Amino acid sequence: MATGTMAPPETSEVNALNSRFHRTALQIFLVIVLAHWAEHVVQAIQIYVLGWPLPEARGVLGIPFPWLVTSEWMHYGYALIMLVGFLLLRPGFTGPSRMWWNITLLIQVWHHFEHLILLMQALIGTNLAGREVPTSLVQLLVPRVELHLLYNALVTLPMIVAMVLHSRPARGVATRCSCAPGW
Repeated sequence: MATGTMAPPETSEVNALNSRFHRTALQIFLVIVLAHWAEHVVQAIQIYVLGWPLPEARGVLGIPFPWLVTSEWMHYGYALIMLVGFLLLRPGFTGPSRMWWNITLLIQVWHHFEHLILLMQALIGTNLAGREVPTSLVQLLVPRVELHLLYNALVTLPMIVAMVLHSRPARGVATRCSCAPGW
């Protein structure tokens, strides 16, 4: 890297994460993302298939741990972990897979921003548009359950496309890890 560029130098840990440990890191990250999305799918099933009232529809983990559903700190922390994961694993992607990973990263940046707005409202005690509960910008138009189901789909689907393309790089696309061939 040329001296004076804006990008921070990669540490040996980040290099290792994006080379010899990239496949394992991506698999672990995918499990975390899919488990979170599954929570939102289960919550939607509880509401729209089982007919549970909204306060009772808390996903799988929210049943034994109801505070998880209402904790803005927990939701913000997860959004932040996702953002950091997308940033840390990004250097391992090249070619078309990098474009799809970047799409996912941009969506997660917005998702993180929405959770930051929710957290700030919870901390300050004043909610957007005079609502009774913390409310994100898009939530002014789309109910929270549906919105977070949508956000998680919008983050997960291009992430999977990126991972599939990454595991099967096109001819001439250089890779810096051992993810290919196959998973």
